[in-house]
Amino acid sequence: MNVATKVQKLEADGGVDDAPLYEARRKIYPIAVHGTFRRIKWALLVITLGIYYLLPFVRWDRGPNAPSQAVLVDLANGRFYFFFIEIWPQEIYYVTGLLILAALVLFLMNAVAGRLWCGYLCPQTVWTDLFQAIERMVEGDPRERREKQKNASKAQRAFEAASKHFLWLMVAWWTGGAWVLYFADAPTLVWQLFTGTAPLVAYAWIGILTFTTYVLAGHMREQVCTYMCPWPRIQAALTDEYAFNVTYRYDRGEPRNSFKKAEALKLQGLPAGDCVDCRQCVAACPTGVDIRLGSQLDCIQCGLCIDACDTVMKKVGRPAGLIAYDTEMNVQRRQKGLPPVRKLFRARTVLYTALIAVVGGIMVAALATRGSEGVSVIHDRNPLFVQLSDGSIRNAYTLRIVNKQPMPRRFAISVEGVPEARLEIAGGIAETENGQPVVEVGPDQTYELRALVSTHARLPANASLGVTFHIADVAGGETSSAPDHFKGP
Repeated sequence: MNVATKVQKLEADGGVDDAPLYEARRKIYPIAVHGTFRRIKWALLVITLGIYYLLPFVRWDRGPNAPSQAVLVDLANGRFYFFFIEIWPQEIYYVTGLLILAALVLFLMNAVAGRLWCGYLCPQTVWTDLFQAIERMVEGDPRERREKQKNASKAQRAFEAASKHFLWLMVAWWTGGAWVLYFADAPTLVWQLFTGTAPLVAYAWIGILTFTTYVLAGHMREQVCTYMCPWPRIQAALTDEYAFNVTYRYDRGEPRNSFKKAEALKLQGLPAGDCVDCRQCVAACPTGVDIRLGSQLDCIQCGLCIDACDTVMKKVGRPAGLIAYDTEMNVQRRQKGLPPVRKLFRARTVLYTALIAVVGGIMVAALATRGSEGVSVIHDRNPLFVQLSDGSIRNAYTLRIVNKQPMPRRFAISVEGVPEARLEIAGGIAETENGQPVVEVGPDQTYELRALVSTHARLPANASLGVTFHIADVAGGETSSAPDHFKGP
């Protein structure tokens, strides 16, 4: 009996004030099931973990002076590499866009089919599935474990328990090890870890992630989904009656009885549902939910109860689909004798899809049109301007020039917007191009300099003229600009 059922019973008995506020944890050992949804989960597990563990070793040639790891978070140099994309710290808006896209995709998945993320793609679900598979491989299904508790020797049970925890720790250790490989050259770091010469921070993070993976996937399991994760509480506000969820079809299953009793009732012309009350749906659930009680916070919508129920229905000669992905609207319509309806295209799904397209389009356009160079400018705050002895007005600026290519480049600097403007570079620049100062910026680097702009032209009182700094690649001709203001008395 779950908490909701207990509270309902206590309410009926007039003793709800004594209802427990917390139910002690029941250890859940789901049985192995076979079917469509189990195969989908296995396929996604192999794909997602394969990508996670192997992606750091994929190479990508970016030319000289650039790392060759396809996906790399280079904290030391402030770079994020993803195949042909290179993100600089000042381009953090791309990361923001990715987070917005991820949230919108999650909202769309929820609007279409409930907690698809939780049931199939969430890291907690994926690693828990793997840990449970190891547990069944070593100790057997729950029925076998119960038999071993009675008949197996203590030595055998201890050996199996030690083997299980050892394998769990190995998976958790490699999980933590794979994570740190995204922050350094993977083959090099693997060798350093093996020889004991890796940075101390790498060992620390491997230890932390090994511990958390082992605890969360091996011991806490469904408690993470029920008590720690905020998404079950949030998604309820984002769904509606047209979203597909794992659903027990009451109109077909009730009243439930054992198979023999149901057949006897049918012979007498009395109503009998297809549910034979075998509780295989409960036994297969990784969170211990009885889906026949309706939608519940604990249910991660993984579909394993569907496979378990379909297997039983096939054995007793009844049609599959007693438990299936269905909508709350269809449950209500069938109870009224109306045909089911499907409404994938509705306001919220269309809105989410449109927002995904807009945000994705903006990011693709920004990536396609961004240059491999850039310039930013900061006006001196104090003083805003200086009047020189010859009567000219001078403003000072700090320029930062960015070279995003893996080779050194020479940039000519110019300024416009101020009449009779004269540009000087503090410290002196020996090289010029068509009268414009030229600076060299190293490969994949930035270069900071002080620029002085002065003019003899008569300016209006409290002048604030728009001024624009331009840089141009001397060899390739690519340009970039940055605006600011020129202040006067």
